[in-house]
Amino acid sequence: MEKINVLFVCMGNICRSPTAEGVFTKLVSDKKLTHHFSIDSAGTHAYHVGDAPDNRAQRAAKNRGIDISHLRGRKVVFGDFDDFDYVLAMDDDNHSILMQACPAHHQHKVHYFLDFAPHLNIREVPDPYYGNGDGFERVLDMIEAASEGFLKHLHETKRLG
Repeated sequence: MEKINVLFVCMGNICRSPTAEGVFTKLVSDKKLTHHFSIDSAGTHAYHVGDAPDNRAQRAAKNRGIDISHLRGRKVVFGDFDDFDYVLAMDDDNHSILMQACPAHHQHKVHYFLDFAPHLNIREVPDPYYGNGDGFERVLDMIEAASEGFLKHLHETKRLG
């Protein structure tokens, strides 16, 4: 079976998308599915290329047993649309940027990440960067729900056995 290539995308790639990469990586590892996936994250802007995730994001993830400290920010590149099967945007702005940059024949790959958690009744993962404290916990809750929903979707659509 071919690997499923997943890219999580937010604006700067230091809060939401590396958190999603860490959460989803841990989920597939816990379910012994690591060999089925290639998982990465990126930002639509180059603000934090080469930077580690925000310390608050690292701390919140660490409190849930997820280490994202080794991840480094990068910007989405044109080749990502060829390389990834799923490009999962965190919000409207980033979804719009991705759709504008994405070639028409790959636009089916771009999704809102929270569409895989419809029970949350929200489409955007809010950016916790400018908030304080519990924003990172709320983001983690949303990302965990969407990660479970995305994995369920892959099973239901037979992408994953």
